[in-house]
Amino acid sequence: MEEAQRWREALTEVANLSGWDVRNKSQHIVIEKIVQEILSILSPNFSSIPNDLVGVESPLEELQQLLLCDPVDDVRIVGICGMGGIGKTTLATVLYGIISHQYNARCFIDDVNKIYRDCGTIGVVKQLLHQTLNEENLQIHNLYNAANLMRRRFRCVKTLIVLDHVDEVKEREKLVVNREWLGEGSRVIIISRDKHILKEFGVTTVYDVQLLNDANSLKLFCKKAFNSDEIVGGYKVLTHAVLQYAKSLPLAIKVLGSFLFGRRVSEWRSALVRLKENPNKDILDVLQISYDGLDDLEKQIFLDIACFFSGYEELYVKKVLDCRGFHPEIGIRVLLDKSLVNNFHGFIKMHDLLKALGRKIVQGNSPKEPAKWSRLWLYEHLFSMSKAKETANTEAIVLDMLREIEVLATDAEELSKMSNLRLLILHDVKFMGNLSFLSNKLQFLEWSHYPFSYLPSSFQPNSLVELILPHDNIKQLWKGTKYLPNLRALDLRDCKNLIKIPDFTGLPNLEWIILDRCTKLVCIHPSVGLLRKLALLSLQNCINLVSLPSNILGLNSLEYLNISGCSRVFSNHLLDKPIHDHSKILDIRENSMQSQSTSSSIIKKLIVPFNFSYYRGFRNSRGCLLHSLHNFFCMHDLNISFCNLAQIPDAIGSMHSLETLNLGGNHFVTLPSSINKLSKLVHLNLEHCKQLRFFPEMPSPTALPVTRETYSFGRYERGLLIFNCPKIVDIEGCQRMTFAWFLQILRLSKESRTPINLIDIVLPGNQIPRWFNQSLGTSISLDPSPIMHDNNWMGIAFSLVFVAYENQSNLDLDLGSYVGIGFHTNPFFSSIEMPVLLTDLVTVGMHHLWLLFLTREEFFSYFQIEGTLYVNGMEMHTTAGDSQGLHIEVISCGYQWVFEKDLDNLNPTKIRKEHINTHFGDEGNSILSLVDGH
Repeated sequence: MEEAQRWREALTEVANLSGWDVRNKSQHIVIEKIVQEILSILSPNFSSIPNDLVGVESPLEELQQLLLCDPVDDVRIVGICGMGGIGKTTLATVLYGIISHQYNARCFIDDVNKIYRDCGTIGVVKQLLHQTLNEENLQIHNLYNAANLMRRRFRCVKTLIVLDHVDEVKEREKLVVNREWLGEGSRVIIISRDKHILKEFGVTTVYDVQLLNDANSLKLFCKKAFNSDEIVGGYKVLTHAVLQYAKSLPLAIKVLGSFLFGRRVSEWRSALVRLKENPNKDILDVLQISYDGLDDLEKQIFLDIACFFSGYEELYVKKVLDCRGFHPEIGIRVLLDKSLVNNFHGFIKMHDLLKALGRKIVQGNSPKEPAKWSRLWLYEHLFSMSKAKETANTEAIVLDMLREIEVLATDAEELSKMSNLRLLILHDVKFMGNLSFLSNKLQFLEWSHYPFSYLPSSFQPNSLVELILPHDNIKQLWKGTKYLPNLRALDLRDCKNLIKIPDFTGLPNLEWIILDRCTKLVCIHPSVGLLRKLALLSLQNCINLVSLPSNILGLNSLEYLNISGCSRVFSNHLLDKPIHDHSKILDIRENSMQSQSTSSSIIKKLIVPFNFSYYRGFRNSRGCLLHSLHNFFCMHDLNISFCNLAQIPDAIGSMHSLETLNLGGNHFVTLPSSINKLSKLVHLNLEHCKQLRFFPEMPSPTALPVTRETYSFGRYERGLLIFNCPKIVDIEGCQRMTFAWFLQILRLSKESRTPINLIDIVLPGNQIPRWFNQSLGTSISLDPSPIMHDNNWMGIAFSLVFVAYENQSNLDLDLGSYVGIGFHTNPFFSSIEMPVLLTDLVTVGMHHLWLLFLTREEFFSYFQIEGTLYVNGMEMHTTAGDSQGLHIEVISCGYQWVFEKDLDNLNPTKIRKEHINTHFGDEGNSILSLVDGH
């Protein structure tokens, strides 16, 4: 009976199966359709990864997690992105083979770009419908019909769609891939080199394919070059040389491995030499696809980075490219989206093979003739120009001799031939002879160790935006006055022989002046007070500077003033020598117009008279600069450290815009109470204030400063540095005040749109606060368990106690002392150094506590940590370096995860006014336990 029942059920099931209607149809066509559908159902899928693939297991697992392949009803669109040749298609193909059987309808279009170019959008849609519906000769005449067909046929079907090489489709809606038309559980995978296109398609998430690690690179190469998993004897050194060239790019490893398969050692050596001169065409052709898709300005940015700026700080690269007129803010974003560059912790990086592509493009059909190139990046290129008769093609030169071996000096007249030069950056390049001419088309000039006393007299670069001549032999830029209407920045730091700076009258758009450590400079030209756009004036350690002109008090635009180490400026009156002769300025302009051909628009700009009325109110302001600082009501950053100041005036409390204040190295006993009016202050430096006894009430910050580009291209300074102040009376009160201020900053940061990513606190103390996990010695392991299942943690606080001792055994050391916190994250050790001066000024035997807070994002980014899971097993290491006569020792260290709930319970007013201990929670280890050991 049971057997009969099973038969009945089976027959019922078969009877309910729908078949094929063969009425009034050609029999052989129907049979062919049946065969194709059965083959589609029974076609083998990858149950395992093919043997010739390497390093795809982990990416496949991550992709499947992103796709949520387990039964989920929503529709997900996932993007796969990465540079050309990195393995996007390979990864998607294997993934498709593994999961496609889970879907009722499926398609894989492997070259959307080609179909789109040949047949337009309708061609792409036809291919999509043909693969998913298994129907030939679909009658689709327009996109409206296609959309209706997809909406009807797909909305009840679980579908898998993979679209590869989606790099040229400008209007995503024309592809009619609409998640609302797909059945529950459907998945769409879009593969592109351009992350921006993926965003246009509305992808749920983007998976960035990474380069192979070293082990997988070696394994893949051995499979291709030796048909083995190991290096064949005698080829070890050459194998690593090839891998060094390929830089972990799968395409390059496979192409080179296949090319070298079966060849002798001598042939390998020859091939490597040839590769350095002529990169493999098959590899470059793949990479050039992305370059060809760029606009003209984006191509120029790509070539500049390929030839010059890979590995440079992003802010610096953007500054140079902006001076070049390339609009880098959007241009670099496009290159990032297309995976042509990446941002590695603030540095622009480009793969070596993409650099080779860019340089190959610059060389064109004349790889042996640098005189025909637009860009020169090696000293040998410049040296070879002596043989060239024509050098008008050269537009940009960037040479850093610190990266090259010792070379002979070249004739400076080679530069005089280059009349179309627009970018010139030279670091430690040796020249002989004289420089009679520099291109007047220069837009950016940076020349470290400029060997001549003056710039050429004929130098009249109207388009020059930045002039940077650090560490130079220059005595005076030029004689007389030049009109440079586009000059925004003048940097002459460390010009020890500079005795006179130019008349600024002809530089109306100047925004930055940097004259640090120009030790022979005695005065500043009074025309500095005419610079209505001046935002930065840095005169650090101009030790012979006697005074400043009084009209700088009228510079409403001045945001940054650094006169650290200029003690004489504060002991003399401000000079009162304003310029009254308007005709002098007009003469300058007329001379400029007569000496060169100028467009009518420039001429109109020249004849507009300056307005001097804005500083007349300060004409008679003879007096001490210190008591006049309140006039700088727009200033954000003030550095008056090491100026022998015995008192800070109450007027400093009127500088309501002040965010950063450096008073270190001075001799005052206390700070004025008015300092608590500085509600925007987020950084106060009191290091080496050895007479400081009383610590005032800190201001209550009400708003965080707006993030701006930093002047030194370094990190923003945020925190409180009370270092080497041995006479402070109430250390515990100082600690309570400091921690309360620190927690207020954290609370404000949490609520701000521009949170502070890093805060430094350095203050006297020999114990780490008890709310830290801590250890004696120089290292401690991190326990990630508190943050594994709590997404409300906002960052991590590190701390260490250190002390300086006198050490007579290292008097020969020529290095500076430092203290740092870091982690080993493959393949590097990354660390952050404490931002104080560890010099012979340090009081030996005095213990200090350093507290460093990093937001979650900054912690992951700075130490190259991919996520919370990777914290497990990490160990925090402290580092310390000695200097001449000084030994630094770390006593203990610790860390603590910081959670939002800690800040929600904070009552800063109570802590500030009563200076009491605050304890929250049952375990007694809250971040709010403010005092050491209590």
